Amino acid sequence: MPATTRPAGGLAALAAGLTLMAGLTLTACDTTTTATPDVTTTETPDATAPPCRTAALTWTLSLLDGDGDGDGDGDGRGGDRSGARLTAVNKGSGACLFAGYPGLEIHNGKADGVEGAGAGRPSAVALPGHAAVTVDLRYTRRGTPGAGTWCVRQHEAAVTAPHDTHGTVVPVTDAHGKAAVLDACGETIAMAPPRRAGAGA
Repeated sequence: MPATTRPAGGLAALAAGLTLMAGLTLTACDTTTTATPDVTTTETPDATAPPCRTAALTWTLSLLDGDGDGDGDGDGRGGDRSGARLTAVNKGSGACLFAGYPGLEIHNGKADGVEGAGAGRPSAVALPGHAAVTVDLRYTRRGTPGAGTWCVRQHEAAVTAPHDTHGTVVPVTDAHGKAAVLDACGETIAMAPPRRAGAGA
């Protein structure tokens, strides 16, 4: 019956075509399989963590370089630029992302004020539970050359996590954790990019 008869050559061609398509499919699958581990290994799991919020962090502001005696006599300890360190510790057990410079403001009531300012856009810092991030600060102390008259003398500062709108007040301490006074001149305090510190720092 001619209607049900297929040429042998046609079957061979069909089989060859199917074999070729199967080979291409397997090759494509192999390509996909080898590419997947590369994508997985280059991703940072904490990159998807929620932003760190001000209230979810424990903040400290410590003076460095022997500052903190509060006498403002400009005796030159630590040079013309004095240092401080702002530290934030993640209170919770889950990770959060500290993405950018924190807000920092120091005011004499509603009068003169000094704000923290950093250069560029720093890399985001993934902060696991109970880990800390630090921001080093540099400022011109009252009485040093070029300090000018725009100065703020205060025992506390207002801080805000990056991209948060709710701040908190942090007391100023010396390197030993005792109450101190930050005496800064100029309109800004220079901020270094945030960096990870040891857990529970």
